[in-house]
Amino acid sequence: MALDERPALDDLVASWRDWVGRRRTLSEPDVDELEGHLLDRVDALRAAGLHDDEAFLVAVKRLGAVDDLSREYARVHSERLWKQLVLDEGAAGIGPDGRATDAAGRPLGLARRANGLAVALLLGVGAGVAVKAADLLGAGPDFLLRNAAILVLPFLAAWFAWRHRPPAGAMAVVAAAFAVAAIALDAYPFAGAPGTDAIAAQPGMTEVLAATHAAVALWLVTGIAYASGDWRSDAARMDFVRFSGEWTVYYVLIALVGGALSMLTVAVFAAIGVDALPVVGEWVLPCGAAGAVLVAAWLVEAKQQVIENIAPVLTRLFTPLFTLMMLALIAAAIIQWNLVDVSRDLLIAFDLVLVVVLGLLVYSYSARDPLAPAGWFERLQLVMLASAIVVDVVVLVAMLARIGEFGFSANKAASLGLNAILLANLARAAWLQLGFLRGRHPFSRLEHWQTAYLPVYAAWAAVVAIVFPPVFGFA
Repeated sequence: MALDERPALDDLVASWRDWVGRRRTLSEPDVDELEGHLLDRVDALRAAGLHDDEAFLVAVKRLGAVDDLSREYARVHSERLWKQLVLDEGAAGIGPDGRATDAAGRPLGLARRANGLAVALLLGVGAGVAVKAADLLGAGPDFLLRNAAILVLPFLAAWFAWRHRPPAGAMAVVAAAFAVAAIALDAYPFAGAPGTDAIAAQPGMTEVLAATHAAVALWLVTGIAYASGDWRSDAARMDFVRFSGEWTVYYVLIALVGGALSMLTVAVFAAIGVDALPVVGEWVLPCGAAGAVLVAAWLVEAKQQVIENIAPVLTRLFTPLFTLMMLALIAAAIIQWNLVDVSRDLLIAFDLVLVVVLGLLVYSYSARDPLAPAGWFERLQLVMLASAIVVDVVVLVAMLARIGEFGFSANKAASLGLNAILLANLARAAWLQLGFLRGRHPFSRLEHWQTAYLPVYAAWAAVVAIVFPPVFGFA
């Protein structure tokens, strides 16, 4: 690398400082102290003849892992840590009198020192009330299906707005997206599948597609509020990816515990002759499912910068398992070689696995140290990507064969478009992964590709939710 192509030392230090500063256990003075130690090491290494970027990398390596430093500071400043986490989440530090302070050391006002859990619970109650109010007003299951995201996600956007203080313009964009989705989904004359005397009419395919894709699009739109309006930033998008992965884990855990507690409650009341199942089924579960969206969001933001991120553990556990699954799916496709008569359920399973694999890949990127060299795990990811590309091609060929045999439908068109988008993403990701393994470009290019591709998924979800219903006759 030519000397003028080397990254400036100030830029490297700024990037490192931004990375370290994400840990809530480290206040501004703590980061200043660590930066001083880092620069001392850099100066010593430069005096020994290393270039700036080489000295910086060696100094960072010798300084220690960021998570280790965070844990050490947490042990030394445990009282400050828990005050900051539980009592004063908006604080940048704790003053000599034990009161929360901002980055400049000024005491925070009462509003900024409001307990984050209380706000999350209040918004969670609001989400539950919104869902139950729609039910009590006789909106019906079809309305709740279409509007589940519209009823709940505005409260999540409000939580992000409270936490991250996005500009008014960004929140206007978020509000407009929710308004457009609500107007379109509720104005469309969806035609449900006819029922029988014993079975009520079921939602039509375009209604199901519109509801699910609207939820995906609106989730990504709420990321604008999470990113404080700076949605064009790769770092902000990757932070939202990290949040989404952590949120999924916490939500599933809350759902499992809540389900077990509900079953236990029903059993206890049944033992004394009281049927609590209607109350649990009609009130606790719908309201709890909506409120858990906010509780899980609070848990992510309260814990992810204090305790070690669980993403590295999850990705290293599930990447080998999903790689084996992809290979098994390829074997299944070879065994069932007739692509026209391929099982519809098998194609759906292929699509679900491809989405999870891509999510697992992006989630692992969000947790990776960008300065770490490539290793065995990155090679395993390349195998997973190559297998996913093969599976995606099989699904695309099978889908085209089925369309040629049976004609277009909303479901087939949505699946075809999704697989085409996934194939482009996976192919480019595999190429960049190979280049990273061969040392031809830095890891940041892999991150940039995935974060830059997020709007593509949002746009496609919006097309399926808004354009597909009238195109396919709302059937």
